[in-house]
Amino acid sequence: MTVEIDNDSGFCFGVLSAIGKAEEELRRSRELYCLGDIVHNGIECERLQDLGLKTINHEQFSNLQGAKVLLRAHGEPPSTYQTARDNGITLIDATCPVVLKLQQRIHRQYQELDSDTGQIVIFGQKGHAEVLGLVGQTDGTAIVIESADEIDRIDFNKDIFLYSQTTKSASSYNQLIEKIAERVPEGRRFVHNNTVCGQVSHRRENIREFASRHDVILFVSGRKSSNGKVLFNECLNVNPKSYMIEGKEDIDFSLLDGARSVGICGATSTPKWLMEECRDEIMKRDKS
Repeated sequence: MTVEIDNDSGFCFGVLSAIGKAEEELRRSRELYCLGDIVHNGIECERLQDLGLKTINHEQFSNLQGAKVLLRAHGEPPSTYQTARDNGITLIDATCPVVLKLQQRIHRQYQELDSDTGQIVIFGQKGHAEVLGLVGQTDGTAIVIESADEIDRIDFNKDIFLYSQTTKSASSYNQLIEKIAERVPEGRRFVHNNTVCGQVSHRRENIREFASRHDVILFVSGRKSSNGKVLFNECLNVNPKSYMIEGKEDIDFSLLDGARSVGICGATSTPKWLMEECRDEIMKRDKS
């Protein structure tokens, strides 16, 4: 049996940068707070917790005074920065540059917008940390839709300015654009912005090719990872013998019976070392 790890899988730049900043700070001090899980991978979060990283929620954040807090790659709304100023909190801002640029674009659009004639619409997962940060740029007024089935929530008597969460599927976003365009009446503007992360979009294409080359795919991802769910479904669409696991303890070796090649891949929130652990566990069993 051959076991291959997908070279393109693993932390994206934004997550890698956030974890690097956390590790750098923890080398100087044994105490650092992080607002929300630094990455949607429980095993990686536990590793950083052992180094001294303490995960807190927004309520706990609002009660801190004079502490040091890391903002993860997903980004935060303006209210978080105001709370930090009010409470004397030092922020280590690890917002992904792609997300930060999107926040700034939406904020500028909102400042220029006439709410009587226009609206900002965000294609994204309701309640997702990144989406909350984006909606915050509009003082909570942006309309969030998760699929083309929800376009009735849009007021087609107003101009539409559409943006996407950076980790959404480019094909799903294009389908949504087509559906909205069909409904826009003459005389109304419909401006759609290309805000899907190119790195994430490329991974979808690559992971389909990778999954098609192996008898069995083990997709390593935290269950809470939005990106993980999307990429896993890409694997499943081309290889029905694709299975999601969180770590080596989840491997069902009966699923590998008769397989000549096993591919291991993961989400943008999956550390490379975790995929390597899974590979080593399979190879150890295969040799025994």
